[in-house]
Amino acid sequence: MAFPAKPSGCRGLMLLCLFLELLLEAGAENIHYSVPEETDRGSFVGNIAKDLGLQPQELAERGIRIVWRGRTQLFALNPRIGSLVTAGRIDREELCAQNARCLVSFNILVEDEMKLYPVEVEIVDINDNSPQFQLQELEFKMNEITAPGTKVPLPFGQDLDVGVNSLQSYQLSSNPHFSLDVQQGPDGILHPEMVLQSSLDREKEAVHYLFLTASDGGNPVRSGTLHIRVQVVDANDNPPTFTQEEYYVSVPENVQPGTQLLTVNATDPDEGANGEVTYSFHNVDHKVAQIFQLDSHTGEISSKEPLDFEEYKVYPMEIQAQDGAGLMARAKVLVKVLDINDNAPDISITSVATAVPENFSPGAIIALISVHDQDSGDNGHTMCSIPGNLPFTLEKLLDNYYRLVTERTLDRELTPGYNITVTVTDQGTPPLSTQTYIALLVTDINDNPPVFQHDSYSVYIPENNPRGASIFSVRAQDADSTENAQVTYTLVDDTFQGTPLSSYLSINSDTGVLYALQSFDYEQFRDLQLTVMASDSGKPSLSSNVSLTLFVLDQNDNVPEILYPTLPTDGSTGVELAPRSAEPGYLVTKVVAVDKDSGQNAWLSYRLLKASEPGLFMVGLHTGEVRTARALVDRDVLKQSLVVSVQDHGQPPLSATVTLTIAVADSIPDILADLGSLQTSTDPQDSDLTLYLVVAVAVVSCVFLAFVIVLLVLRLRRWHTARLLPSSRNGLAAMPASHFVGMDGVQAFLQTYSHEVSLTADSRKSHIIFPQPNYADTLISQESCEKKDFLSAPQSLLEDKEETFSQVNL
Repeated sequence: MAFPAKPSGCRGLMLLCLFLELLLEAGAENIHYSVPEETDRGSFVGNIAKDLGLQPQELAERGIRIVWRGRTQLFALNPRIGSLVTAGRIDREELCAQNARCLVSFNILVEDEMKLYPVEVEIVDINDNSPQFQLQELEFKMNEITAPGTKVPLPFGQDLDVGVNSLQSYQLSSNPHFSLDVQQGPDGILHPEMVLQSSLDREKEAVHYLFLTASDGGNPVRSGTLHIRVQVVDANDNPPTFTQEEYYVSVPENVQPGTQLLTVNATDPDEGANGEVTYSFHNVDHKVAQIFQLDSHTGEISSKEPLDFEEYKVYPMEIQAQDGAGLMARAKVLVKVLDINDNAPDISITSVATAVPENFSPGAIIALISVHDQDSGDNGHTMCSIPGNLPFTLEKLLDNYYRLVTERTLDRELTPGYNITVTVTDQGTPPLSTQTYIALLVTDINDNPPVFQHDSYSVYIPENNPRGASIFSVRAQDADSTENAQVTYTLVDDTFQGTPLSSYLSINSDTGVLYALQSFDYEQFRDLQLTVMASDSGKPSLSSNVSLTLFVLDQNDNVPEILYPTLPTDGSTGVELAPRSAEPGYLVTKVVAVDKDSGQNAWLSYRLLKASEPGLFMVGLHTGEVRTARALVDRDVLKQSLVVSVQDHGQPPLSATVTLTIAVADSIPDILADLGSLQTSTDPQDSDLTLYLVVAVAVVSCVFLAFVIVLLVLRLRRWHTARLLPSSRNGLAAMPASHFVGMDGVQAFLQTYSHEVSLTADSRKSHIIFPQPNYADTLISQESCEKKDFLSAPQSLLEDKEETFSQVNL
């Protein structure tokens, strides 16, 4: 930008006045052009150089450019030929909807003269849209006693084009019962109506199918089709009646989505289905259907999306009430949107000088400012101002343009630089304002959100913590000052396992200290993800988020649970069998237990607390296997009782006990004889029962003898196979992985084992169990032995490995 030299004398004063007069001179009349929509980029619009009285090469020399106020610039200058061309694809319907005339206004700035020339370009419509119906298929009911001549309003089509390219005619498919009548409303819109020509007979034809075609007047003609399904129903003599013919409501544009706006009400004196009224939209714009929601049963109209006064000022809609038999009534609803001052003024600096000499003369131009507010009325009227103690003033030009000029001579020695604040305030209630700064030489504007010390945090807390205890503290710093640096902390709304996070944790908004609102349980969940937001107190407030992971540490709060052996459900006492011929180390049974905790809190060890005959049995410390410690002798009693304790390795340790009953005998008759000696009878009438018992014992003994013979044969065959394949004894490494199971990091190896006989008895009944004998030892993998893991097994594995046995009731 060039600055004139300082004039001297009267001649210089006259030149200065003439220069200022030229700068303040208003632009010429508007320049008008027209261009069809959908033209290619770079299409010719008008000879702007000719209309400005310039040569094409002068466009660049004189700094001529377009001053555009919209978001997307639609036109550009071609300085080579001096013409105005399109800058991209132009959609008239997107710019002007269905307005009859679509004008785009902007200004041409001649920068060396600081003159603005308004330009208007009319976007001419082409037939690029087909008529469309809001619904693809329309279904309604018509009573069979409906009198001929009855008219049924049909939905009208919508065509985004205007003029002759818009919707011009309707046509109904041929039907002997219906015809089409088109009426033109006061607003010029064609309203199609279907006229009943002859009486309907539901018994002859219950459903009629028709097609309504809407055509425009373009070349070529475009059309859209609506499928109509008319269902004939029985008589209904009372149609619904609205309480009002027209409903009207005014709502502010900042109403929240989901707010109930008004309720329409229609009554029907009929009973049953003929009196049940349902509501629906009729002939509404697709935009209205997206923004509003109508309850079909109550008639409540509520908003689904935010309203915008700048987009629609009034939403007209038609509500249809229909009873169960198909009679309808309609009412109009007008929703007027009230403008609120929700848009702050926009300020744009078109041209600005960042440095000026100190001898700048009064009246020199510093910047050209454009102001715009999207609101209407007083909410859109703006006032632009700067502080009064500065040597500058604002001069208003046309179309909300201002220029900042010097008011008096500047002196660099007194003030080395200025930071000019330009404030634009509208006249709304409350008023909204926007400020911008013009810095001569230096300006500094800086906004900073709060910043956390780390990108993320991890917190560890033991389970069973006390409620209300503080567990962690987060800290964020804000580089701003005063209230912009006052940080408050909040938890971002979220849910965990269907429960809001606010029921688990809380945070002190001032200090950032986290508090536990519940006592956490490691067995329920082990970690919790949450987000902490730090916000400052500025306007608008700035914020930042940080992720925090809360890990719950396990404590020894679960007692070991014994899975095997379990007490029978029939009320008897379970008995394990140990033959008198068993050698030392014979596997009698195995105690299996699990612990819901993890780590060393779930490592289990087994100990023999009490035995009816000490030294006869021993329990594996890590396996829970009950084996014979010495060979059984005849003096050992039939019934042995053992108490086994299962204890974890937590601090403090928790334990559980189980009582085992072991029967010592070589054969079934011995067991029965011993059991018979436990119960005697002096009644001579029991002799017959004793005879039957002896016969039964003889039969069972024969069966058992046959079973033992078969078992010996199988054992000899297995021994012979083992002799042929001695290397199989070292086959532990090839054992299938399915024998190993784990729970919370603890691995256990269970091998199926069985006894010769398991026996239960009480005063009235005895159960003799014949499982397959198996003297194989329980094996533990080398890796488990090296790590000294405590072994446990889940119930599902025990059920899979349960021995097959049969019971005989005596």
